[in-house]
Amino acid sequence: MIYKAIVFLPILGALIAGLLGRALGARACEIITTAFVGIACALSWVVLWQVGLGAETARVPVLRWVASGELDVSWALRVDTLTAVMLVVVNSVSFLVHLYSIGYMHEDDSRQRFFAYLSLFTFAMLTLVTSDNFLQLFFGWEGVGLASYLLIGFWYLKPEANAAAIKAFVVNRVGDFGFALGIFGTFAIFGTISFDAVFKAAPAMAGKPMLFLGQEWDTMTVLCLLLFMGAMGKSAQFLLHTWLPDAMEGPTPVSALIHAATMVTAGVFMVARLSPMFEQAPLALQVVTLVGAVTAFFAATVGLVQNDIKRVVAYSTCSQLGYMFVACGVGAYAAGIFHLFTHAFFKALLFLGSGSVIHAMHHEQDMRKMGGLAPKLRFTWVMMLVGTLSLTGFGIPHLAGFAGFHSKDAIIEAAYAGHTPSNYAFWLLVIAAFMTAFYSWRLMFMTFHGHTRADHHTYEHAHESPWVMLLPLLLLAVGAVAAGFLFQHFFIGEGFKEFWRASLFEGPQNHVRHAMHELPGWVAWAPFTAMAAGFALSYLYYIAAPRLPAATAKAFKPLYLFLLNKWYFDELYDWLFVRPALWLGRLLWKGGDGKIIDGLGPDGVASRVLWATGRVVKLQTGYIYHYAFAMLIGVALIITSFMFYDVPGLLNSIGGGR
Repeated sequence: MIYKAIVFLPILGALIAGLLGRALGARACEIITTAFVGIACALSWVVLWQVGLGAETARVPVLRWVASGELDVSWALRVDTLTAVMLVVVNSVSFLVHLYSIGYMHEDDSRQRFFAYLSLFTFAMLTLVTSDNFLQLFFGWEGVGLASYLLIGFWYLKPEANAAAIKAFVVNRVGDFGFALGIFGTFAIFGTISFDAVFKAAPAMAGKPMLFLGQEWDTMTVLCLLLFMGAMGKSAQFLLHTWLPDAMEGPTPVSALIHAATMVTAGVFMVARLSPMFEQAPLALQVVTLVGAVTAFFAATVGLVQNDIKRVVAYSTCSQLGYMFVACGVGAYAAGIFHLFTHAFFKALLFLGSGSVIHAMHHEQDMRKMGGLAPKLRFTWVMMLVGTLSLTGFGIPHLAGFAGFHSKDAIIEAAYAGHTPSNYAFWLLVIAAFMTAFYSWRLMFMTFHGHTRADHHTYEHAHESPWVMLLPLLLLAVGAVAAGFLFQHFFIGEGFKEFWRASLFEGPQNHVRHAMHELPGWVAWAPFTAMAAGFALSYLYYIAAPRLPAATAKAFKPLYLFLLNKWYFDELYDWLFVRPALWLGRLLWKGGDGKIIDGLGPDGVASRVLWATGRVVKLQTGYIYHYAFAMLIGVALIITSFMFYDVPGLLNSIGGGR
């Protein structure tokens, strides 16, 4: 019963707020949805505690769902260690986002709808992480896509919000096309979409070919790459990343929920859940590693020059997701989930802290119009400082540090132990760690330190947020400080086997965890050095010598514009896909529909018939003398025909012919 309550309480709150919101009022909807998610959050921690004490994997039937031919699917809740971790992440962040939104959205007239969407988003993610088969996974997968569309475009009167929502929806459909093909292929190969059945049969399919696109390919490689294509879209990996920064058009609490706990973490969870399949496809794991490493590097480079405070944090998310995929790609699934766990706390903290700044600055998001806010927002500054220290991985190797230090450094060590060609994954992650420290401290310095660049009225009226917004920051800060130290033993330490049991699968050729204990000493210090160098350079640029950023941008203008315009991916995709699609659509509209279909139909034959009937009906005047005159003309024609033609003989000849 406890598992069902965790999953279905949020959707119950969403239905109440969505269907009865106007009758109940905004305050009642806020309380109901927040309370239901809060109860689910508390129960999720209970489940994680039970798992930590050795509870076995549970499978809770809900209903028989689909029965068609060989396909027989039941909706069941799969609860193991991986599920328990994700339940804690999703419900904890969602509860704090709900609580924070009570203050942040207090002026919005559509709060009932907003809280309904938040709870719907939470439910969709919960169905995803508790899925026991591919169909249930796909249901939750598409559910978070729908909820993200609704929340990103929540302020639908803004054209930018509508465009961002559509962009997120369309880009994810590209990835989901591959994801759906992967599920179809899994059913075609294994005859089932049940996780347990597929995982059991996967080793037997290793190395066996399948026919795909007219050629033979390794079966497990094809299936895993198709499934990973879905993860690339959902988790905003390189090439399918373009929707994530634009998602900042939604309210700030939405950004925190998407980036910290729900949609973007779905891809990492999926790869970890399907580890028994990916372990049979070494080539697919190499692709996962490559995509993750490139994403971590690419997003960090773009984050260096962004000026919107939320976009900086958004590109940070994109980069950190790359770290998680690198961990999964080299076989360190637990390290990837560990970083997902810690990342949820400090990334939600940074987004909600940014929202507190935006709230204080009357919805201003440009860091170039901030500065000197630390004395005005002392509590928010401390919270953002904690989040920044955790994101940049502040800590002393072999000792202790903030949450991000324990998980991110573990991934970097795993990348070195994974022995990628020329250790490219390791070096890209270390360089990304340097850039992460630079742009994170750049955000802090530009926002809170130095002389203010805000207009006098805005700066003078800047004030700290209400307690309902600050309390979630404090609770998240506790996780950003302590989550890594407290859970390291269970996630990647000596308690690994007892904690994870059969939730994550490591094949016989996977020795990365063992190799992580035999690394050279300098490997552990590499991310620390990168982090310190990034901080020092950022301090030089934005505190010691604040003229340097403008001078550097001028000296390296092409590179600066290249990064500022996000490697011109939006422009490239516009040229490759958007414009040809618009041209084809216009051709089919104007040429096919307008000239051919309308030309032959409504504007052609139908138009001529209408023209003819319009003139024929004019003969019907309604005057008797007109009809009498027409009858006389008819009689005259008949008599004339009898006078000049042998009509009776003609009729007889026709009758005889029959």
